[in-house]
Amino acid sequence: MGMQVKKDRMIKPAHWKKAVTRQTFGKKCWVLGLLVVTSAANTAIITDTSIAHNSTAQFANVSHLPYANPNAPKGGVLSLSAIGTFDSINKWIDVGTPVTGTDYLFESLMTGSLSEAFVQYPLLADKVTYDPDDPSWVIYHINPKAYFWDGTPVTAQDVKASMDALLTKGVMSMRSYLSDVKETQVIDRQTVKFIFKSKDNQEIKLTVAQMPIWSKKSIDGYFDKVGLTPLMGSGAYKVGKIDAGRAITYVRDPNYWGAKPDAGVVVNVGRYNFDQIKYVYYQNPEVAFEGFKSGEYFFRVENKARTWATGYNFPAVKAGMITKAQIANNNPVPMQAIVMNLRRPIFQDIRVRQAMTLAYDFEWLNKTMFYGQYERLQSFFHGSELAATGTPTPQELAVINPLLPDLEPIQRQAVLSDWQAPKSTGDGFNRDNLLKARELLLQAGFKYQNMKLYQPNGQPAKIEFLSADDKNARIVLPFLRNLQRLGFETSFRQADVPQYLERTRRYDYDMIIDRFEQRLSPGAEQTYMWGSQAADEKGNQNSAGIKNKAIDAVIAKLIVSKNRDDIVLYSKVLDRLLRAGYYVVPTYGKHTDNVAYWKFYEHGPLPSNAIGIDYWWANKDKQAQVMQYLGK
Repeated sequence: MGMQVKKDRMIKPAHWKKAVTRQTFGKKCWVLGLLVVTSAANTAIITDTSIAHNSTAQFANVSHLPYANPNAPKGGVLSLSAIGTFDSINKWIDVGTPVTGTDYLFESLMTGSLSEAFVQYPLLADKVTYDPDDPSWVIYHINPKAYFWDGTPVTAQDVKASMDALLTKGVMSMRSYLSDVKETQVIDRQTVKFIFKSKDNQEIKLTVAQMPIWSKKSIDGYFDKVGLTPLMGSGAYKVGKIDAGRAITYVRDPNYWGAKPDAGVVVNVGRYNFDQIKYVYYQNPEVAFEGFKSGEYFFRVENKARTWATGYNFPAVKAGMITKAQIANNNPVPMQAIVMNLRRPIFQDIRVRQAMTLAYDFEWLNKTMFYGQYERLQSFFHGSELAATGTPTPQELAVINPLLPDLEPIQRQAVLSDWQAPKSTGDGFNRDNLLKARELLLQAGFKYQNMKLYQPNGQPAKIEFLSADDKNARIVLPFLRNLQRLGFETSFRQADVPQYLERTRRYDYDMIIDRFEQRLSPGAEQTYMWGSQAADEKGNQNSAGIKNKAIDAVIAKLIVSKNRDDIVLYSKVLDRLLRAGYYVVPTYGKHTDNVAYWKFYEHGPLPSNAIGIDYWWANKDKQAQVMQYLGK
């Protein structure tokens, strides 16, 4: 049974009057048997099975998603690796080291497809009611078939408790993301209404539907506790075996409500095919790769260019037991960057930050370490229509020009130009760029004395690079050597994962590597990534500590964009401002994901924006061959 699109008039019981009052001037008209209330502006309150932000739902009337196989066999184990350790199952609070994979435990009101920008389809909620002209509220109708693992139904009280917990006790970035939520109202057992502070935020009504829902009883008991007991969820998997800090196994719930045909959850058709999902933890990526080679786990995303180019020549590959694939991804390439912490005085001057960018020699790294597999990132939305290219268009200039007084001269020049990351000759010396960097440092008041560099305040120019991953050393150390050639005293400090998380949560670092993932429909999340307020909130994701009025203004306009053209416009302007501020040193990326897996994993057509591992399955005959090969 497919998702049937229903757009009808919301009949408002008396007790809803205060919650959903809307004055309508118009006439009633019957269209295909559905009652629609039209106003003078020819608009209506809509109840539908899908909701989209500045786009149209492509899969509203299908029996299954195009990348799902409704006949996929069930069974087997999906096993993957993780790096470090863990001591908590709750990733939604600012303490503890959360384990990987907890999204399998919990569900949201609605969920998106993996081939669209920002469209939501039914999950815990089977319908949504909203007014296209009034984004200050939205109502979600909970599927009466939805229930938690313990058999209790999911209710509006659970939704309210979950949202309240996120807003008052949740991780700081999530509080920022949801800061426009004013109130969560329980209309009745299966109906919940969200009231928003602003009437301009066009995407918030979809955003709230993406949040995890837990049982109110478990929230009241231990939402803010660090530990390995999960909150009560409704997801397809439950926690199975835990080897504390080393491995975790999630076990498919045979009574999972969302897999039953009468539940009507189309996104789940052909999904969750594995009986178990296991994450095995390793100290570092090198040890993890050895584990993959020996069959300790069976699916690997390969992030190391050298390993991808030269490492897959071991016996299992030669025996045809392992498949290598490059899977395209249409999302913006994540901005992986060296982040300068502007909370440190040494990085306050934009000329210093620009000098840091000149010291990074991508061309040499790509030639000598990456086997030419990567491209230099030129945008925070690299490889998408949201990326700023060339000089600003007239439409972009109309947005930029009023902001120019809030920018420093270097920013003004950069934001109006065809910005490009510095290039070197790739010879490993980077001489020309280092000479330019030295001149910028002198202009910023730095001085050389006895072959050492000193800040304008007379203090030695020292920079510590903090990392939790030792593989970063081979990438970062050549950069630090270039900084040493400029006169900086540098150090590379490797911390264990808990210490790293604790230090980064309170912004106790000079430089780190961070990764900023973007989607095709950016919005409120930009506030906690780049917004001024987020710079002062511990645990938020503004790791650079950016405080810029122009950036705040553009983010505010992006959030309230009313059409796709505006989203693209303000994203491009935001991109220009972020590049022009030299807040980070863009490193490298590419448009595909490198994956390797033992040959018994199979899939159908892949989605355009993700690997879509939830829709893969295990071939039992091929699995038997692999197990025989491994002697298991």
